[in-house]
Amino acid sequence: MLSGVRDVVLQAPPNLSAECAVPTAGSVPYFIAAGPDGNLWFTEYLGNQVAKVTPYCAATEYPVPTAGSIPTGIVSGPDGNLWFAETGTNKVARVTTSGVFTEYPVPTINGDPLFIAPGPDGNLWLTESANKVAKVTTAGAFTEYPVPTSVSRPWGIAAGPDGNLWFVENGGNNVAKVTTSGSFTEYPIPTSNSQPAGIAAGPDGNLWFTEFNANQVARVTTAGVVTEYPIPTASSQPDGIAAGPDGNVWFTESNASKLASVTTAGVITEYPIQTAGSHPYGIAAGPDANMWFTEGSGQKVAKLNLHTRSGASQSASGAPPGRTPSTRPTWLRGPAYPGPTRPSQYDPVGRNETELVPDPDRLPPAFVR
Repeated sequence: MLSGVRDVVLQAPPNLSAECAVPTAGSVPYFIAAGPDGNLWFTEYLGNQVAKVTPYCAATEYPVPTAGSIPTGIVSGPDGNLWFAETGTNKVARVTTSGVFTEYPVPTINGDPLFIAPGPDGNLWLTESANKVAKVTTAGAFTEYPVPTSVSRPWGIAAGPDGNLWFVENGGNNVAKVTTSGSFTEYPIPTSNSQPAGIAAGPDGNLWFTEFNANQVARVTTAGVVTEYPIPTASSQPDGIAAGPDGNVWFTESNASKLASVTTAGVITEYPIQTAGSHPYGIAAGPDANMWFTEGSGQKVAKLNLHTRSGASQSASGAPPGRTPSTRPTWLRGPAYPGPTRPSQYDPVGRNETELVPDPDRLPPAFVR
């Protein structure tokens, strides 16, 4: 085991399906991404750590070298490493799948990098609260581009099917694209003060994004045409968003403690999370063809099992051959950990789950607007 690294099995306790407790108390698991090693990687907003969890719920935490880093967005990079933003220390960092870190300072003082995405040009692209979008090479060289709208507060970012980067302006109420050479085009969101948060490329050749304050999920074509879809649950505060292996787009409802899917036609289906008040944020499709997400206040990483409604081969009903179509994804406990079990593996220092709820005044900015 590497020095300073904690290996802990996160097997869900009996009768608690699809949820795995994060070892470090009050760390606030935040953003999540599928790694090149077949694991899920996530940032711990207040824990100053990056962690990986296997599909069998075994986790390894890696402390970020710089104290107070406040890690936020994380992605799998084109170089076979994970890349993430350090909002608190104004850096972008690379971490290998074995946990070796390299940190790169953002050129703009108080740039406050937030979210990051791999670009079609082989670089990483990130948003900065300092009203900029930046690209960084895998060697750590930065180029920053000011966003045209002042105080736009660029937030989520994703590569689009058109070869551009797309991002949302949380303060500017725009969805925008930037070419790999740094040319911007901004498109106003129809609903005022919608506070867009996450964005992802959909399976339909469009971009999909969440409107945190407007309680909507929206689609934008590569020509900039925006269509909004109201979420059934009021004040749900939609946040993280990702394309699923089932042909739908999935997003988290941070205030409602729900996950939801939206079809490319705009039909929304919601699924309550078992832990009340869990505050889900980050979401990603896992290597096991399930949707994985973080529970910021629930202090857990969890998965929603999609196996009953997706597969390489499907019948006309949409179900795999020989199966009855499922009306909803099923919550299933993760596979049994292939090794010895004992209470200390589930709760290594004897903490009570009810003690793992962080101070709400210290939640990430995406949680508190």
